[in-house]
Amino acid sequence: MPAQVVARASSQYLTGQRAGAACKLTLRRRPRDVAPASVPTPIYITRRTRTVLMVVALLALLILLYRAPSLLILTLGGVALAVVLSYPVNWLSAYMRRGFAIVLSLMALLVILALVVMGVVPVVLEQGSALIDAIPGIANRLEERLPSLLEGLSQRGLLPESPERFITTAREEALEAVQSWAGRVVGGLGSFVSGIVGLAVTLFGIVFVALYLLADSRRVKAALLRGTPHGYRRDMRDLWDAFGLTLSRYLGGLGLSLAIQGVLSAIALLLIGVPYAILLGAWVSVTALIPYLGAWLGGIPAVLLALSVSPTRAVLTLILFFLIQQLEGNVLTPRIQGQAVRVHPILVFLAVIAGGELFGLIGIVFAVPVLAVLRVFADFLSARLRVIDTRGVGLAG
Repeated sequence: MPAQVVARASSQYLTGQRAGAACKLTLRRRPRDVAPASVPTPIYITRRTRTVLMVVALLALLILLYRAPSLLILTLGGVALAVVLSYPVNWLSAYMRRGFAIVLSLMALLVILALVVMGVVPVVLEQGSALIDAIPGIANRLEERLPSLLEGLSQRGLLPESPERFITTAREEALEAVQSWAGRVVGGLGSFVSGIVGLAVTLFGIVFVALYLLADSRRVKAALLRGTPHGYRRDMRDLWDAFGLTLSRYLGGLGLSLAIQGVLSAIALLLIGVPYAILLGAWVSVTALIPYLGAWLGGIPAVLLALSVSPTRAVLTLILFFLIQQLEGNVLTPRIQGQAVRVHPILVFLAVIAGGELFGLIGIVFAVPVLAVLRVFADFLSARLRVIDTRGVGLAG
C-alpha cells in the first residue's frame, strides 16, 4: 500500500513538472509586443450626468437629421424596402440559405418593377407627349366654354372680377408660369443632371440599407436586446415586432390603396370618354400618396380635360373624383391602413402639413409612416410607464 502511494505521488510530481515546463516554454515563445489582457477601468458617472449625455446625443441626432434630411430618407426607405422583402426572404429561407433568399427576392422585385415599367410607362409617355401637343387646342376650347360657366359665378358674387378679366388674368399667369418653368429647365440642365445622380445615389443607399438589415436582422435585433437591461428585453422584443407589423401593414395597405384608386380612375375616365385616361390614372396614383388632398389634386387635370370635351363630362368627372375621395377617406384608408396608423385624422392632416413645411414633398410622403411609428412607440410607453411618489409608491400611469 505505501508503495502504491509513493508511485502515485511520483506520477503526479512528474506530470506537474511537465506542465510547468510546457507553461514556461509557452511564455518564452510569446511575442514581446503582446500585452497581457487588462481589465477596463470603469468611469463612474451619476444618473443625472448619464441623462444629460443621452439628451445631448438625442438633440445632436435630431439636428443632424434636420440639416441632412437625406439620412432620414435613406433610413426610412431602407427600412420600408426591408419590410417589403422580409416576407419572401423569410419564406425562401426555409428552403435555401438566407443570402440566396435575399438575392432571389431582390431580383424578383426588380423583374416585377421592370414589367410594370415596360407595360405602363410607354403608354403614359405616349399619352403625355400627345397631351403636350394638344394643349393649345384644349386651351382654346376651355376659353370658349369658361365664360358661360364663370358668368353664373359672377352673378352670385363668387368672382372678384368680371369673367373676361378673370380669364385674361388666368391666361397671363399661366403663360408666365410656363415661360418660367421652361427657363428653369433650359438654364438648369446641370442641376437636372446632378439631381439624377443624387436620385441614383439615394436609390443605391436605400437598397444598401435594406440588404444590410435583411442580412443582419438577427444581429441587429440581438445587439438591440443585449443593449437593453435584462428585465426589459421581452418588452424590447415586443416593440421590435410591433414596429415590423405596423410598417408592413401600412406599406401593404398603401400600395393596395394607390393601385385601387389609379385603376378605378383610369377605367372610369375611359368609360366617361375623357382623353388620356391612363395618364390621368397614373397621376391619381401618384397624388394619392398625399392623404385627404391627393384625390382632389389628382382630379384637377381630369376635370379640365373633360371640360374641354363637354360640360357634361366635366360634371361627371367631378362626381367621379368626389366618389373616389369618399372611397379613399371612408373605406380604403380606415379599412386597409387604419389598423396600422390608428391616429385621429386631424393628427394625420397636421403631420402632413408639418412634414411638408420641414422637408417638402419628401416630408409629405413620409409623414404618415413616421406618425404610425410614433404611435407604436407611444402605445409601448403608455402601457409601461408608471409615476412614483417620493416614497416609491406606485401611482396610476
